[in-house]
Amino acid sequence: METILRHRLGIFLLTAVAPAAWGTTYIVTSELLPPDRPLFAALVRALPVGLLMLAWRRQLPPPGWRLKAVVLGLCNIGLFFPLIFVSAYGLPGGLAATIQATSPLAVMVLARLMISEPATSRRVAGGLLGVTGVALLVLGTPDGVTGMGLAGAFASVLVSGVGFVLVKKWQPPVDMLTLVSWQLVVGGLFLLPLSLVVEGAPPRIDLQAAVGFTWLAVVGTGLAYVCWFTGLRAMPAGGAALVGLVNPVVGTVLGVVLAHEVFGPGQAIGVVLVLAGVLLGQLRGRSVAARDAAAPVVVRRPRWTSVSR
Repeated sequence: METILRHRLGIFLLTAVAPAAWGTTYIVTSELLPPDRPLFAALVRALPVGLLMLAWRRQLPPPGWRLKAVVLGLCNIGLFFPLIFVSAYGLPGGLAATIQATSPLAVMVLARLMISEPATSRRVAGGLLGVTGVALLVLGTPDGVTGMGLAGAFASVLVSGVGFVLVKKWQPPVDMLTLVSWQLVVGGLFLLPLSLVVEGAPPRIDLQAAVGFTWLAVVGTGLAYVCWFTGLRAMPAGGAALVGLVNPVVGTVLGVVLAHEVFGPGQAIGVVLVLAGVLLGQLRGRSVAARDAAAPVVVRRPRWTSVSR
């Protein structure tokens, strides 16, 4: 039992690396990156690190996985990044963050429909707590709602939810690093012409921007997505999605510490509710816990076929 608990804690902490890294995106973007170039920022986050990872792993998708790699790359990177920016520009930050916080509930529904994963009452309650907590965290944001912003926010939740569940549904014939490299390259290639058409030529990159882009690409994208999809494959989809609520908590803390943003009783209650929702979603019923305790711990070798080891 103790071994199982340690394993679950390790997977939880590994998964939490991703939303913790994503929580730095706002402060890095606002303080270090060129202003008003969201698509270029998304492109630089995805394509260079994706190409480097692909060059390291030296394995392209096999014939049966080419379409799947494209679908995953579009859902998790290529479509998701632009939709996030559409929602950010068309909605108050608080409303956009609150809609994003519904992602765990959407993942639970999609997981039920696509892979028959039950949405337990604890996970649903954790999702509702998380949405409430995020709403409190961003309380008092300005008005200004557009239909395009709402459409972008809900579409981003949908496409990322589908992408997350498909990572569990499809069994990749490669290690997670290779799978992530495929998605980043596909998403980056989709973003390349979009960025040039919408935003024009790339901006000037100074040392400060280079540091910001490097952090977002290496830690906030490459490392984060490897950790995220590793945890997603090992955990129930709904439970992993709830871990993603760590993102706004880290963003809030960094905003308070580095940007001197306001942090009052409402925000403090919001942090508590979000963390409570995350933890509640990881709890299992007695029957599941008993079954896990009785089952032998088997260590399996992953079905990796990477040629670069």
